[in-house]
Amino acid sequence: MTPMTTEGAGTAAPAGSTRRAVVGRLSWGLADQAASSMTNFAVGIYVARSLGVTAFGVFGLAWVTYGVVLSVSRGLATDPLVVRFSGVPEASWRGAVARSSGTALGVGAAIGAACLVVGLALGGGVGHAFACLGVMLPGLLLQDAWRYSFFAAGAGRKAFVNDLVWGVALVPAMVVAARVGSVAAFVLAWGGSAAVAAVYGCRQCGIRPRMTEARGWLREQRDLSYRYLVENVGVSGASQLRAYGLGVIVGVGAVGAVRGAELLLGPFLAVLMGLSLVTVAEAARVVRRAPHRLARFCLLLGAGQAVAALLWGAALLLVPDRLGELVLGGVWGSASELVVPATLGVAGAGLGTGAAAGLRALGAARRSLRSQLFASACYVGGGLGGAAAAGTVGSAWGVAAATVCSSAVWWLHLRSALRERHRNPIPEVRTS
Repeated sequence: MTPMTTEGAGTAAPAGSTRRAVVGRLSWGLADQAASSMTNFAVGIYVARSLGVTAFGVFGLAWVTYGVVLSVSRGLATDPLVVRFSGVPEASWRGAVARSSGTALGVGAAIGAACLVVGLALGGGVGHAFACLGVMLPGLLLQDAWRYSFFAAGAGRKAFVNDLVWGVALVPAMVVAARVGSVAAFVLAWGGSAAVAAVYGCRQCGIRPRMTEARGWLREQRDLSYRYLVENVGVSGASQLRAYGLGVIVGVGAVGAVRGAELLLGPFLAVLMGLSLVTVAEAARVVRRAPHRLARFCLLLGAGQAVAALLWGAALLLVPDRLGELVLGGVWGSASELVVPATLGVAGAGLGTGAAAGLRALGAARRSLRSQLFASACYVGGGLGGAAAAGTVGSAWGVAAATVCSSAVWWLHLRSALRERHRNPIPEVRTS
């Protein structure tokens, strides 16, 4: 096994080489997110075309449930790792990764067992999908933990390769699932291929997850991890509540339509969901080396994503119906009506993630938590209120308005956190 190398903490370097290093890490981050988004996009398209809008809605429910569990894992295991162990000496990084990945694996095993029991009790298509998700959760969460670990070490290339392994393993798995033709089969194919990449991640870094040290990790990182847990679950939990509520108010087909619109904006949604893989680690480096540049870094990050999302949404409006039906099949008709509000929502979220990365890097967990709880409440309220008033389209517009308002709150809290740091510049970053 080839040992991972990390950059030394506090090592002086010329400005030019530092900029090149940042660009290199961000480039690998973009490449990894491109691979991840293409994998998610391909899965969504293949399932949508194979199952139709109603069954695709069931798959969407399993997907958002996975998002909630992933948020739990990130809050407890990998978010503290990125904040406190980005660019630290290798020995410190390796010990932290072993404990962090063990925590992620433990979260997957515990919640996966609960999903399995609930799914078997429910039965039917939904129950079988959730039971299969429970079996696959440990591998899915461990694969995500490796990605965070690689970016904390500044080794984005390894994260990119790991996602490529997942994508390659996914191809034959999806072919087999299509022959079976059930939602459960697609969940197993998706999760099984992630497990292949998770095993390969152990070989990449030469580290084995230590589940027995999960309790120690949680104790050491509790000042950040539990706030990040609530914050992350607020994000994914809001999505899940909206999906379940939309299914009750409008119907399961509406969940499929929303998921279809998200697929059309997939490249940017994937970047937003996994943004902390790159940006929090880079923002943490900025805080250590040039804290006065953090606000500018966050602004460029957020504004760049917002503009890119708007350009992509404008391009989607030019897509002819024939091409859209070729991509999404029967889901296209309902999903295409949501492009404009969904684009505005993603642009607003992109702007807000710049401020969110800054708050994470500063270790301002209280302010980050307050911002996220406000954003989640607005998201659920706007999404379900809009659904009650005007169906699926109303829900999309409600979410767009909520996201733009929430972005302003994120930036207000970042400004306050920067002022506090200027008055009391005591770092929260720990490397041991």
